Amino acid sequence: MIVEGKEVKKTCIVVAGTGYVGLSIATLLSQSNKVIAVDIQPERVQSINSRHSHLRDAMIEEYFSQRNLDLYATLDALEAYKQADFVVVATPTNYDPEKNTFDTSAVETVLRDVIAVNPKAFVVIKSTVPVGYTQRISRELNCDRIIFSPEFLREGSALYDNLYPSRIIAGCDVENELQRQAAERFAGLLKDAALKEDVPVLIMGHTEAEAVKLFANTYLALRVSFFNELDTYAELKNLSTADIIHGIGLDPRIGMTYNNPSFGYGGYCLPKDTKQLLANYEDVPENLIAAIVESNRTRKDFVAGRILALAAQNSKDDKIVVGVYRLTMKANSDNFRQSSVQGVIRRLRAQGVTVIIYEPTLEDGSMFLGNLVVNDLQTFKEQAAAIIANRNNAELEDCKEKVYTRDLYGRD
Repeated sequence: MIVEGKEVKKTCIVVAGTGYVGLSIATLLSQSNKVIAVDIQPERVQSINSRHSHLRDAMIEEYFSQRNLDLYATLDALEAYKQADFVVVATPTNYDPEKNTFDTSAVETVLRDVIAVNPKAFVVIKSTVPVGYTQRISRELNCDRIIFSPEFLREGSALYDNLYPSRIIAGCDVENELQRQAAERFAGLLKDAALKEDVPVLIMGHTEAEAVKLFANTYLALRVSFFNELDTYAELKNLSTADIIHGIGLDPRIGMTYNNPSFGYGGYCLPKDTKQLLANYEDVPENLIAAIVESNRTRKDFVAGRILALAAQNSKDDKIVVGVYRLTMKANSDNFRQSSVQGVIRRLRAQGVTVIIYEPTLEDGSMFLGNLVVNDLQTFKEQAAAIIANRNNAELEDCKEKVYTRDLYGRD
């Protein structure tokens, strides 16, 4: 980089993990900084270096093909960490139901490796962690260079959400001047790379920043649950869900987002984040957080019961076959990690129902969770006595009498 005739060294940022969070951050920051993406999967590394996105995100694909990005990927994490000014941790933190907390082992592996080879680098945790985690792990590792910066991204539009962020938050030890400066610097890198002007930037304590992430996602889960329970009431009382939601949503305090009924909240973030927040309430009085988690179970029970009744009504013999039209949570998505329909499938299987799945992203004839994938759409329709569609599609119009969906808008 040349500034007023002088060469200025670019900030070197290493991103550990190239899922939606990691790859979008790497793409964003590589516009003006040197970015090294680290992953353990050779095919992902090869894909990034050949400028092909292994994720379905139109804007990442556009930037890969049209922008001059200072980005390369590697399997050699330790060598990459040695060069870093910042290491961004974007590794998975799946919820462990036995331990009742996130599995942060992948995060800790990165932290320990960075401290071992480059103790002067600042580490920015983007992975979602339990409230209080950053402060605790900083003490355990005797390291004062760990920052937490929550992400607020949607799968499929992760780069867009980084380019037009609602806010940028960096959590640090606000009493530690060096750490606060690093937090401000990293937040500044994100802001400078964004296209949105006047992005609010908040610098706060580690633990407050962690709480922002979990409470924000739990509120979204609450909103999904509210409209799902509204829909349950309307369906049983033979009322128009659409009319009720429209009348409610025109109140500007409520609005028209996150109001499309579904089979429950799902995806990678909301189920695990609500459970983690509930676990953090272990010694704190609460009613609402537990109710949000339980409401999601109740909705799936209700949906499974309704589809079972429809299938039994349409079946010509004792063997009941239910078809699942797409495992994906959203329209225009190829991701079905923890999709809510999987919970419905498990409930149907427990009742002895045979389930077949139409999912073009899977191989025809393969098995998913013990269920046969049937990707010949006509065969799928003929075999199924009832068809579940979390999000409706015109492909199902010719068999709509078999279809059970609560989708109003064909969107999220």
